[in-house]
Amino acid sequence: MSATPPRPRGRPPKNAIALDATDKYRAPALDKGLDILELLASQPHGLTRAEIVKEMDRSASEIYRMLERLVARQYVRRTASGDRYALSLKLFALANMHPPLSRLINQALPVMDEFARKSEQSCHMGVYDRGNVLIAAQIHSPRGWSFSVQRGTRVGLLDTASGHLLLAYSDAASFDRMLAEHTPVDGEVPISNDKLQQTMELVRQQGFLERPSAQSYGVVDISYPILGPNNIALAALTCPYIRRIDQHIGPDQAQVRQYLKEAAISLSLLQDQISYLYE
Repeated sequence: MSATPPRPRGRPPKNAIALDATDKYRAPALDKGLDILELLASQPHGLTRAEIVKEMDRSASEIYRMLERLVARQYVRRTASGDRYALSLKLFALANMHPPLSRLINQALPVMDEFARKSEQSCHMGVYDRGNVLIAAQIHSPRGWSFSVQRGTRVGLLDTASGHLLLAYSDAASFDRMLAEHTPVDGEVPISNDKLQQTMELVRQQGFLERPSAQSYGVVDISYPILGPNNIALAALTCPYIRRIDQHIGPDQAQVRQYLKEAAISLSLLQDQISYLYE
């Protein structure tokens, strides 16, 4: 009978991903470095070495060695005061070098800019990321009057139009994985399984989603999928539509919906083959 492998010393930080106890491919040093990065990612002003040691519940010497390597590789920097550690921009730069997402953003921005100009509304593009939706690109209305969601924001998978589009246009395996990975974001509105399934059916029937925002009064979310091969959503293109009530006359909601539909079709792969899905 083989002996039970010893548990790694200490506890992981609160935001660390739990490892399966039967995982035989552990890399403790790598896990420790990733735990430090994930811990610092949640601390906008950084932490002192003593605070990191306390949070990680590890020896000061092993944390010191790992921090020095992360500083040397420029993933972590010392703050101006010299006594705190914070994430550098290296991870951000690496994320933006990811070719598929980078290409999608580069292609989407001119189209989104044209949509914003014609519709006088803002728009954003959301992609699935680790259980929720990451706003990967955003364009403000040129008129200055708009509602917008900042780039880099993580929004709920189960209570946003973007999330519902990404779920509705995913394959069965991805759908189950996305739900399994989902963790509620701050303020997320709960949804029953029956209601979620009804929304999925509605999205698949009409090819888009248009409804009052679950986060803000007076905002109507209009969202279309950006489709890739096999009609799988690469991203969701969403306009948080707001209606002006002064004397300015701009495109109405139906016109804005049409402009967004055209933008989504132009960004989707296999455009001629999938256009019928938007009818």
